[in-house]
Amino acid sequence: MPHISTGDIFRANIADGTELGVKAKSFMDAGRLVPDELTIDLVRDRLGHPDAVGGFLLDGFPRNVAQAEELDQILADYGVTATVGKAYLDVVLDLEVDSGEVIKRISGRRVCRNDKDHIFHVDYSPSQAGDRCDICGGELYQRSDDAEDVVRTRLEVYAAETAPIIGYYREQGVLTTIDATGAVQVITERAITAVDAAAAARD
Repeated sequence: MPHISTGDIFRANIADGTELGVKAKSFMDAGRLVPDELTIDLVRDRLGHPDAVGGFLLDGFPRNVAQAEELDQILADYGVTATVGKAYLDVVLDLEVDSGEVIKRISGRRVCRNDKDHIFHVDYSPSQAGDRCDICGGELYQRSDDAEDVVRTRLEVYAAETAPIIGYYREQGVLTTIDATGAVQVITERAITAVDAAAAARD
């Protein structure tokens, strides 16, 4: 099952200098959401790939109610049958965490310039090589959208635009909320347990 992260797709386009990347960068650097039309077109195209036919994990989409409604339409267009009431998704995982912790987690993240999958954190998982990646030696840097002032803007945007989709999916009966504080492994186990429980309840 593919993990489809709209943020990763946008960042890949930014790195490649594509037209989509150039358009997305100005919004992401300011902590704002990329406009719906760009994001929806990207998701529609990605969900049409053969590897998504058997299911997928969406990460970073939808970010507002309009996108959630459009996602329902995209899935209907692709012949996906609503599974719970009118819901086309099996489960929507809502990760609850204090905003102060969110700021600390995101602003402390450092990424390797040689390999974006080499990710560290100044407090939770620092590189033993200081400001270099202790896996490959590449320079570690803070993404522009991870700067603390940008993260605070992102949280304001989240409260105004993204939080309402919690109610949207709660009404559809597919929302599962978990406590997202604690160690990564503990949160991962909570998430897997929650998804398994939601799937079992529908079987």
